[in-house]
Amino acid sequence: MRTSDNPGGNGTVARTALVTGASRGLGLALAEALADEGWGLVIDARDPGPLRAAADRLARRTAVRAVPGDVADGAHRAALIAAAWELGGLEAVVLNAGVLGPSPMPALADYPIEELERVYRVNVVAQLALVQAALPLLPPGGRIIAITSDAARVAYEGWGGYGSAKAALEQLVEVLAEEHKDLMIYSADPGDMRTRMHAEAFPGEDISDRPLPEVSVPGLLRLLVGDLPSGRYEARSLGPAIDPAVAVSRA
Repeated sequence: MRTSDNPGGNGTVARTALVTGASRGLGLALAEALADEGWGLVIDARDPGPLRAAADRLARRTAVRAVPGDVADGAHRAALIAAAWELGGLEAVVLNAGVLGPSPMPALADYPIEELERVYRVNVVAQLALVQAALPLLPPGGRIIAITSDAARVAYEGWGGYGSAKAALEQLVEVLAEEHKDLMIYSADPGDMRTRMHAEAFPGEDISDRPLPEVSVPGLLRLLVGDLPSGRYEARSLGPAIDPAVAVSRA
């Protein structure tokens, strides 16, 4: 067991995960579950206030480092890796942070190119840059999970910016899995969720029928602690004892 001087935790962590976008939604739900399992946590978000509130809750159960900032910023990524070193290492990276793009989402013919560049910079380029920074810390069997969407595989009207960026991210993940066979590298689709991002995707609509992010967390935990091969998975299809055939075939 690795020890930590974090005053809020119990001083001992078995392993550490870096979870981006963890001040709310799926990122926070996953961080809460990992804290309950004794994982040390490095978390980030763009808004310092909600991030600090999340860290205060998590620190009652485990060692946590909260680093506010944007994953598209190189200095911020370096600070995340430094925080992982402080906790003694890194066993898992969850690439959850991302941006939707303009809301309402425009058709591609009207998509502002500067906004599209931002969507790709955050949802694709920054994700790979963070993986590059984290790779030296990950031991054999370490995990990388990139949160994706069915919009990466299905052409939905209005989703051209976000969906194509997620498609590019999935391709990066598949190539990384081929190049790093000592690691377990996944794309995970959590499905529709009752989150702020989903509300922004459907402005003015009632999304109360969507499940809370917590419904998708057990599948993500399965990827973090199980023995499923690298690949693309739908988080809600993963049960306590899932067969590898559940994995969605790589294109």
